[in-house]
Amino acid sequence: MEPTGLKYAFKSKPWQYGGAGSWTFISLPNSIAKEIRSHLKSEEEGWGRLKATARIGKTTWKTAIWFDTKMNTYLLPLKAEVRKKESVETDKNLSVTVWI
Repeated sequence: MEPTGLKYAFKSKPWQYGGAGSWTFISLPNSIAKEIRSHLKSEEEGWGRLKATARIGKTTWKTAIWFDTKMNTYLLPLKAEVRKKESVETDKNLSVTVWI
């Protein structure tokens, strides 16, 4: 079953915050972040959080994106389970779909 909501598909490289064992994120392209923010800023919860569903490869999961004011975009956290299932490597482009 296809998730519902506004659908955004893009390619981006995962990156790791800090050292080993720290969170891995994907930054949404600024153009998409700007569009999401212009339509859904009023829906944000604390710390610029928006509930979302994400898909990488064959893995779909419920998550949230957070707006990072320093990077001026939303960040999608990639949990270890997803990274393992989809053999995610940092600094290699991934096709990502997000529904907000």
